[in-house]
Amino acid sequence: MTNLELAKQIVSLLGGKENVVKAANCMTRLRVTCRNTELVDKDQIKALEGVLGLVNEGDYYQIILGPGKAKKVTDICVEELGLPRDAVSTDWQENKAEIKGQQKQSKLKDGMKLIAEIFIPLIPAVIAAGLFNGFGSLIGQLMSDGVIAGQAWTMIQLLFSLTGGAFLSYFAIYTGIRSAEVFGATPALGGMIGAISIGGNIVEISKMIGLYNEAIPLESILTTGKGGIIGVIFGVWVLSKIEKNIRKRVPDVLDLIVTPFTSLLIGGLLFIFIIMPIAGFISDGLVSVLTIIINSTNPVIRVISGFVLSALFLPMVLLGLHHGLIPIYAVQLETFGGVSLFPVLAMAGAGQVGAAIAIYLVAKKVKNRRLQGVITGALPAGFLGVGEPLIYGVTLPMGKPFITAGLGAGFGGAYVMLTQVMANAWGPSGLVAIPLMQGTSGMMNFFIGLVISYIAGFCITKIVIKDEDVINV
Repeated sequence: MTNLELAKQIVSLLGGKENVVKAANCMTRLRVTCRNTELVDKDQIKALEGVLGLVNEGDYYQIILGPGKAKKVTDICVEELGLPRDAVSTDWQENKAEIKGQQKQSKLKDGMKLIAEIFIPLIPAVIAAGLFNGFGSLIGQLMSDGVIAGQAWTMIQLLFSLTGGAFLSYFAIYTGIRSAEVFGATPALGGMIGAISIGGNIVEISKMIGLYNEAIPLESILTTGKGGIIGVIFGVWVLSKIEKNIRKRVPDVLDLIVTPFTSLLIGGLLFIFIIMPIAGFISDGLVSVLTIIINSTNPVIRVISGFVLSALFLPMVLLGLHHGLIPIYAVQLETFGGVSLFPVLAMAGAGQVGAAIAIYLVAKKVKNRRLQGVITGALPAGFLGVGEPLIYGVTLPMGKPFITAGLGAGFGGAYVMLTQVMANAWGPSGLVAIPLMQGTSGMMNFFIGLVISYIAGFCITKIVIKDEDVINV
């Protein structure tokens, strides 16, 4: 089945394009919100050739297609079949009503999903920037060790660092723009809120009102970057409320001048003097917790936390909430200069790979060719860090392997946490993530962690799974 044929069938089974409110994609999923859930044929969607699984919560559907395919099918659905792409929300109250309409959603899941909605479009840039920074730091280290030399390598290192910094150095601005799109504010104004948060004049303002700590600048109540992207997201949300209220009251002839100026004046003042300090307090508290749990100097605590975090990550992937961890990644990157949580959680996908290989051997033994085919098709994506095909096609339907894969991942997570691997950014979690790690030792230890997870996931699953568990799957 071609991507066009698959897209047409998906749209039809969703109740037609008139039933789709908005459509978007992440790396592996077509995400749609539908008006009438009774028109959606979930069973037929799951049965489609090329569909690896379906996650449904109220009127929100995540159709799992796999890496690459998700983007292509979504583009066809939007550009050729007329589905509305999820871009700028015209009415925040409408979005709010849609979220509330998802009866099975908890407030925590609502919040996580909203975070995901903000950051999913930014993921390709995060990955690219992380790779450029990773290769740039690797070249720099090789030059300092005398392995390579010359102006050409210096130029390449500078270009890579420049390109990586072009996104990550201004992550707050991109977050502000995307938050404004989700909340229904003017995107450029949202970007300005993000830019305010990293502006140098914040320090001078803080000194004037006695909120700056000269001895320990990072402990200032107000300083550049205080509150990070957590503050930016909340600041843009406040801006959206102010902008909409002002626009309702300003005559059309003055709207273009009065609304943006007044909105940013009020929103900016609230952001600088109230939101940034409060968000900074929250961010500092989060950093303290992360320091105890993730960045602990006690190796025993690191091993335990690494095991637990890796073992429990798969359920978050199952629910499609893993993108909600991005603010924590960003806080770590801003505070510690690298992300230690991402390399640990990345082991979850490797545990899946090991479990799937064990199941494949049993399937081959009992001659379950259908399951062999599913695993053969899903394993390449698994090695590249995309776990959904294995989750929905293999381990989750069988039940026990979903648990054994998580336990196997725990051992790799424990090793990665013990060796304090740090990443320059976050993205796919498999072999392709190796260049994202900091330094040659970080890359090597991350790879060793993957191998440990492969082996542990394989061994635990091989012990637990019996022939009868595989025969009729």
